[in-house]
Amino acid sequence: MNETNNNNQIMQVERLAFSYGWLKQKPVFTDFSLSLERGKVYGLLGLNGAGKSTLIYLMAGLLTPKAGTVTMCGTDVRLRRPSTLSDVYVVPEEFEMPRMSLRKFATLNGALYPRFSYDDMLHNLAIFDIDPEIKSLPALSMGQKKKVLMSFAFATHTSLMLMDEPTNGLDIPGKSQFRRLVASQMTDDRTILISTHQVRDIDRCIDHVVIVDNSRVLLDASVASITAKLRFVENGTAADAGEALFSQPSVMGYSLVLPNTGDEETELNLETLFNATLADRDRITGIFNPKNA
Repeated sequence: MNETNNNNQIMQVERLAFSYGWLKQKPVFTDFSLSLERGKVYGLLGLNGAGKSTLIYLMAGLLTPKAGTVTMCGTDVRLRRPSTLSDVYVVPEEFEMPRMSLRKFATLNGALYPRFSYDDMLHNLAIFDIDPEIKSLPALSMGQKKKVLMSFAFATHTSLMLMDEPTNGLDIPGKSQFRRLVASQMTDDRTILISTHQVRDIDRCIDHVVIVDNSRVLLDASVASITAKLRFVENGTAADAGEALFSQPSVMGYSLVLPNTGDEETELNLETLFNATLADRDRITGIFNPKNA
Protein backbone atom coordinates (compact mmCIF):
# COMPACT_ATOMS: atom_id res chain seq x y z
CA MET A 1 0.00 0.00 0.00
CA ASN A 2 1.35 3.42 -0.90
CA GLU A 3 0.10 5.98 1.59
CA THR A 4 1.27 9.23 0.01
CA ASN A 5 0.05 12.73 -0.54
CA ASN A 6 1.38 14.02 -3.87
CA ASN A 7 1.74 17.55 -2.49
CA ASN A 8 3.98 16.29 0.29
CA GLN A 9 6.27 13.93 -1.60
CA ILE A 10 10.01 14.45 -1.42
CA MET A 11 11.14 11.38 -3.37
CA GLN A 12 9.43 9.60 -6.24
CA VAL A 13 10.71 6.34 -7.76
CA GLU A 14 8.74 5.44 -10.88
CA ARG A 15 8.88 2.20 -12.87
CA LEU A 16 12.52 1.68 -11.99
CA ALA A 17 14.64 -0.98 -13.69
CA PHE A 18 18.21 -1.69 -12.66
CA SER A 19 20.75 -4.48 -12.89
CA TYR A 20 24.50 -4.78 -12.42
CA GLY A 21 25.78 -5.41 -15.92
CA TRP A 22 28.76 -7.50 -14.88
CA LEU A 23 26.56 -9.96 -12.99
CA LYS A 24 24.78 -12.63 -15.00
CA GLN A 25 21.72 -12.81 -12.82
CA LYS A 26 18.21 -11.46 -12.69
CA PRO A 27 17.76 -7.68 -12.46
CA VAL A 28 17.70 -6.09 -9.02
CA PHE A 29 14.61 -4.05 -9.95
CA THR A 30 12.03 -4.28 -12.71
CA ASP A 31 9.12 -1.84 -12.87
CA PHE A 32 9.63 -0.80 -9.23
CA SER A 33 7.84 2.24 -7.82
CA LEU A 34 7.90 3.91 -4.40
CA SER A 35 7.42 7.39 -2.98
CA LEU A 36 8.55 9.04 0.24
CA GLU A 37 6.76 11.81 2.10
CA ARG A 38 8.17 14.68 4.08
CA GLY A 39 8.20 14.46 7.85
CA LYS A 40 8.40 10.67 8.15
CA VAL A 41 10.91 8.10 9.39
CA TYR A 42 10.80 5.07 7.10
CA GLY A 43 12.02 1.61 7.96
CA LEU A 44 13.12 -0.16 4.75
CA LEU A 45 13.16 -3.94 5.24
CA GLY A 46 13.91 -6.88 3.00
CA LEU A 47 15.91 -10.07 2.74
CA ASN A 48 19.57 -10.08 1.72
CA GLY A 49 19.72 -9.34 -1.99
CA ALA A 50 16.37 -7.55 -2.07
CA GLY A 51 18.10 -4.40 -3.33
CA LYS A 52 17.84 -2.13 -0.29
CA SER A 53 21.36 -0.71 -0.56
CA THR A 54 21.04 -0.43 -4.33
CA LEU A 55 17.80 1.51 -3.90
CA ILE A 56 19.50 3.96 -1.55
CA TYR A 57 22.25 4.67 -4.09
CA LEU A 58 19.70 5.05 -6.86
CA MET A 59 17.78 7.54 -4.70
CA ALA A 60 20.97 9.50 -4.14
CA GLY A 61 21.78 9.57 -7.85
CA LEU A 62 24.95 7.51 -7.39
CA LEU A 63 23.68 4.75 -9.68
CA THR A 64 21.94 5.09 -13.03
CA PRO A 65 18.72 3.15 -13.67
CA LYS A 66 18.30 1.27 -16.94
CA ALA A 67 14.71 2.52 -17.10
CA GLY A 68 12.38 4.64 -15.03
CA THR A 69 13.08 7.78 -13.05
CA VAL A 70 14.09 8.82 -9.55
CA THR A 71 13.18 12.39 -8.69
CA MET A 72 13.65 14.48 -5.57
CA CYS A 73 11.31 17.44 -5.28
CA GLY A 74 10.55 16.97 -8.98
CA THR A 75 14.20 16.99 -10.11
CA ASP A 76 15.90 13.93 -11.59
CA VAL A 77 18.60 12.99 -9.10
CA ARG A 78 20.95 11.90 -11.91
CA LEU A 79 21.30 15.53 -12.99
CA ARG A 80 23.43 15.94 -9.84
CA ARG A 81 22.35 19.52 -9.39
CA PRO A 82 23.91 21.36 -6.42
CA SER A 83 20.46 22.08 -5.00
CA THR A 84 19.82 18.33 -4.84
CA LEU A 85 23.28 17.22 -3.71
CA SER A 86 23.25 19.69 -0.82
CA ASP A 87 19.86 18.49 0.39
CA VAL A 88 20.41 14.72 0.64
CA TYR A 89 22.89 12.81 2.80
CA VAL A 90 23.78 9.12 2.61
CA VAL A 91 25.17 7.26 5.62
CA PRO A 92 26.57 4.05 4.07
CA GLU A 93 26.98 0.75 5.87
CA GLU A 94 30.74 0.67 5.27
CA PHE A 95 33.02 3.65 4.77
CA GLU A 96 36.48 5.02 5.43
CA MET A 97 37.23 8.27 7.23
CA PRO A 98 39.89 10.63 5.85
CA ARG A 99 43.17 11.19 7.68
CA MET A 100 42.28 14.42 9.41
CA SER A 101 40.77 15.79 12.59
CA LEU A 102 37.03 15.97 13.10
CA ARG A 103 37.19 19.77 13.14
CA LYS A 104 38.85 19.84 9.70
CA PHE A 105 36.43 17.22 8.36
CA ALA A 106 33.47 19.29 9.55
CA THR A 107 34.91 22.51 8.13
CA LEU A 108 35.61 21.03 4.68
CA ASN A 109 32.47 18.96 4.30
CA GLY A 110 30.09 21.23 6.17
CA ALA A 111 30.69 23.90 3.54
CA LEU A 112 28.83 21.68 1.05
CA TYR A 113 25.60 21.88 3.05
CA PRO A 114 24.07 25.35 3.46
CA ARG A 115 22.25 24.48 6.69
CA PHE A 116 25.15 22.71 8.41
CA SER A 117 25.60 23.67 12.06
CA TYR A 118 28.81 22.90 13.94
CA ASP A 119 27.03 23.49 17.24
CA ASP A 120 24.37 20.96 16.29
CA MET A 121 27.10 18.45 15.47
CA LEU A 122 28.54 18.96 18.95
CA HIS A 123 25.06 18.38 20.40
CA ASN A 124 24.73 15.14 18.44
CA LEU A 125 28.17 13.96 19.54
CA ALA A 126 27.13 14.58 23.14
CA ILE A 127 24.17 12.24 22.68
CA PHE A 128 26.68 9.55 21.68
CA ASP A 129 29.10 10.51 24.49
CA ILE A 130 31.81 11.25 21.94
CA ASP A 131 34.56 13.76 22.70
CA PRO A 132 34.61 16.23 19.76
CA GLU A 133 38.37 16.86 19.99
CA ILE A 134 39.25 14.00 17.67
CA LYS A 135 42.67 14.43 16.10
CA SER A 136 42.64 11.42 13.76
CA LEU A 137 39.38 10.03 12.42
CA PRO A 138 40.91 6.75 11.09
CA ALA A 139 42.09 5.92 14.63
CA LEU A 140 38.49 5.50 15.80
CA SER A 141 36.77 2.14 16.09
CA MET A 142 34.07 1.36 13.51
CA GLY A 143 31.36 2.03 16.06
CA GLN A 144 32.89 5.41 16.93
CA LYS A 145 33.25 6.29 13.26
CA LYS A 146 29.56 5.58 12.73
CA LYS A 147 28.61 7.77 15.67
CA VAL A 148 30.78 10.61 14.38
CA LEU A 149 29.49 10.36 10.82
CA MET A 150 25.86 10.26 11.96
CA SER A 151 26.46 13.23 14.24
CA PHE A 152 27.81 15.18 11.28
CA ALA A 153 25.12 13.91 8.92
CA PHE A 154 22.23 15.08 11.06
CA ALA A 155 23.92 18.45 11.57
CA THR A 156 23.74 19.07 7.80
CA HIS A 157 19.94 19.40 8.16
CA THR A 158 19.33 17.95 4.72
CA SER A 159 15.71 17.34 3.81
CA LEU A 160 16.45 13.68 3.02
CA MET A 161 18.62 11.33 5.05
CA LEU A 162 19.33 7.84 3.65
CA MET A 163 20.87 5.41 6.14
CA ASP A 164 22.14 1.93 5.29
CA GLU A 165 22.45 -0.38 8.34
CA PRO A 166 23.26 2.53 10.69
CA THR A 167 23.24 0.41 13.86
CA ASN A 168 25.71 -2.22 12.61
CA GLY A 169 28.81 -1.92 14.77
CA LEU A 170 27.06 -0.06 17.58
CA ASP A 171 27.01 -1.49 21.09
CA ILE A 172 23.78 -1.68 23.10
CA PRO A 173 24.12 1.86 24.58
CA GLY A 174 24.99 3.15 21.11
CA LYS A 175 21.79 1.72 19.64
CA SER A 176 19.74 3.44 22.32
CA GLN A 177 21.62 6.69 21.67
CA PHE A 178 20.93 6.29 17.95
CA ARG A 179 17.18 6.11 18.61
CA ARG A 180 17.42 9.23 20.78
CA LEU A 181 19.27 11.03 18.01
CA VAL A 182 16.68 10.15 15.38
CA ALA A 183 13.83 11.23 17.66
CA SER A 184 15.53 14.54 18.41
CA GLN A 185 16.16 15.36 14.74
CA MET A 186 12.74 14.89 13.17
CA THR A 187 10.88 17.88 11.76
CA ASP A 188 7.96 18.24 9.37
CA ASP A 189 10.42 19.06 6.56
CA ARG A 190 12.85 16.18 7.05
CA THR A 191 12.56 12.60 5.81
CA ILE A 192 14.69 9.74 7.11
CA LEU A 193 14.91 6.33 5.45
CA ILE A 194 16.62 3.59 7.47
CA SER A 195 17.50 0.34 5.72
CA THR A 196 18.31 -2.40 8.20
CA HIS A 197 18.24 -6.06 9.12
CA GLN A 198 18.39 -5.09 12.81
CA VAL A 199 14.66 -4.53 13.09
CA ARG A 200 14.61 -4.40 16.87
CA ASP A 201 16.93 -1.39 16.72
CA ILE A 202 14.41 0.80 14.88
CA ASP A 203 10.88 -0.40 15.70
CA ARG A 204 10.42 2.41 18.26
CA CYS A 205 11.74 5.25 16.11
CA ILE A 206 10.02 4.74 12.73
CA ASP A 207 6.52 5.78 11.77
CA HIS A 208 6.30 4.10 8.36
CA VAL A 209 7.25 0.61 7.15
CA VAL A 210 8.32 -0.43 3.65
CA ILE A 211 9.01 -4.12 2.99
CA VAL A 212 10.41 -5.04 -0.43
CA ASP A 213 11.08 -8.35 -2.15
CA ASN A 214 11.92 -9.23 -5.76
CA SER A 215 11.07 -5.79 -7.19
CA ARG A 216 7.78 -5.83 -5.34
CA VAL A 217 6.67 -3.57 -2.52
CA LEU A 218 5.01 -6.03 -0.18
CA LEU A 219 4.04 -3.43 2.39
CA ASP A 220 4.05 0.37 2.37
CA ALA A 221 2.06 1.60 5.35
CA SER A 222 2.26 3.83 8.39
CA VAL A 223 2.78 2.30 11.81
CA ALA A 224 -0.57 3.81 12.85
CA SER A 225 -2.43 2.03 10.05
CA ILE A 226 -0.61 -1.24 10.71
CA THR A 227 -1.49 -1.29 14.40
CA ALA A 228 -5.06 -0.24 13.61
CA LYS A 229 -5.53 -3.35 11.44
CA LEU A 230 -3.20 -5.83 13.13
CA ARG A 231 -2.67 -6.84 16.73
CA PHE A 232 0.71 -8.13 17.91
CA VAL A 233 0.83 -10.56 20.81
CA GLU A 234 3.88 -11.93 22.58
CA ASN A 235 3.74 -15.15 24.60
CA GLY A 236 0.42 -16.25 23.07
CA THR A 237 -1.05 -19.70 23.59
CA ALA A 238 -1.52 -22.56 21.15
CA ALA A 239 -5.24 -21.73 21.09
CA ASP A 240 -4.44 -18.12 20.13
CA ALA A 241 -2.12 -19.37 17.39
CA GLY A 242 -5.02 -21.20 15.76
CA GLU A 243 -6.80 -17.88 15.18
CA ALA A 244 -3.71 -15.93 14.09
CA LEU A 245 -2.78 -14.61 10.67
CA PHE A 246 0.77 -15.61 11.58
CA SER A 247 2.39 -17.39 14.49
CA GLN A 248 5.88 -18.44 15.41
CA PRO A 249 7.11 -20.20 18.55
CA SER A 250 8.86 -18.05 21.13
CA VAL A 251 10.57 -18.85 24.42
CA MET A 252 7.38 -18.27 26.42
CA GLY A 253 4.75 -19.34 23.89
CA TYR A 254 3.93 -17.86 20.48
CA SER A 255 4.55 -14.53 18.77
CA LEU A 256 1.31 -13.76 16.94
CA VAL A 257 -0.19 -11.42 14.37
CA LEU A 258 -3.97 -11.22 14.75
CA PRO A 259 -6.64 -9.06 13.10
CA ASN A 260 -7.32 -6.02 15.25
CA THR A 261 -11.10 -6.28 15.22
CA GLY A 262 -11.72 -4.50 18.50
CA ASP A 263 -9.72 -1.29 17.98
CA GLU A 264 -7.31 -2.44 20.67
CA GLU A 265 -4.15 -0.47 21.34
CA THR A 266 -1.12 -2.50 20.33
CA GLU A 267 2.57 -1.86 19.82
CA LEU A 268 4.21 -2.75 16.55
CA ASN A 269 6.47 -5.79 16.65
CA LEU A 270 8.51 -5.11 13.54
CA GLU A 271 10.34 -8.42 13.54
CA THR A 272 7.08 -10.39 13.71
CA LEU A 273 5.49 -8.19 11.04
CA PHE A 274 8.46 -8.76 8.73
CA ASN A 275 8.39 -12.52 9.23
CA ALA A 276 4.62 -12.60 8.75
CA THR A 277 4.83 -10.63 5.51
CA LEU A 278 7.49 -12.88 4.02
CA ALA A 279 5.77 -16.06 5.21
CA ASP A 280 2.61 -15.22 3.25
CA ARG A 281 3.36 -12.35 0.89
CA ASP A 282 -0.17 -12.01 -0.46
CA ARG A 283 -2.02 -12.29 2.84
CA ILE A 284 -0.51 -9.26 4.58
CA THR A 285 -0.34 -7.28 1.33
CA GLY A 286 -4.01 -7.99 0.75
CA ILE A 287 -5.00 -6.50 4.10
CA PHE A 288 -3.49 -3.14 3.21
CA ASN A 289 -3.94 -3.12 -0.54
CA PRO A 290 -6.49 -5.71 -1.72
CA LYS A 291 -6.15 -4.69 -5.39
CA ASN A 292 -2.51 -5.76 -5.46
CA ALA A 293 -2.88 -8.91 -3.38
